[in-house]
Amino acid sequence: MSANTLTISEIFHSIQGEGSFAGWPCTFIRLAGCGHGCAGCDTGYAEKKGVELEREEIMQRALTFQAPFIEITGGEPLLQPAVYPLMKLLCDLDQKVLLETGGFISVEKVDKRVHKIIDIKPPSSGVAQHNNPDNIRLALEAEPPHRHTFEFKIVIAGKEDYEWATSLLREHRLTESFTIMMGVSFGKLDPAELAEWILRDRLRARLQLQLHKYLWDPSRRGV
Repeated sequence: MSANTLTISEIFHSIQGEGSFAGWPCTFIRLAGCGHGCAGCDTGYAEKKGVELEREEIMQRALTFQAPFIEITGGEPLLQPAVYPLMKLLCDLDQKVLLETGGFISVEKVDKRVHKIIDIKPPSSGVAQHNNPDNIRLALEAEPPHRHTFEFKIVIAGKEDYEWATSLLREHRLTESFTIMMGVSFGKLDPAELAEWILRDRLRARLQLQLHKYLWDPSRRGV
């Protein structure tokens, strides 16, 4: 595979379902491959072998949709080195580029113009010990306007996850400077219960629902 080739699971046009850009039309470039084994992963199909595409073809397909945002996701997109120049080239074309990463790999090499949506994995994921602390450090050290290109996402499956997450957020004072998106593991926790906890604790976090799972069948791909 050449340096200009990436392994792609799918490229599609949909409504952004999560994060601070939820509700906007968005083009998704989903890279294949991960291997981290998070419990409750809802894109396990991206673990399977994808299709090898040249960077120029990927860009052409993505730009065809003329969406206001292009999200690079996975799988774990940062596992493929060719993703870094892809993001840079899209930024050079004045595209608003979003990156959604599992939080296991440092985002230090990601173009500073890219809006980085970084997962923080709680205990129920089974992989909380693999959260990369470098990503929190990079966010805290970033200067404006690049500090505003970081946001963090935490998927909560129960009270233990919530208490663990609030402790981490307060330890690093993340809610003071960054958008914190806190959602529920679909079907495992009532969103209303999470909302009550956030309100009770005066937590500066945004409750999120996986919008695409309410618009379409939760098992449907390409949305």
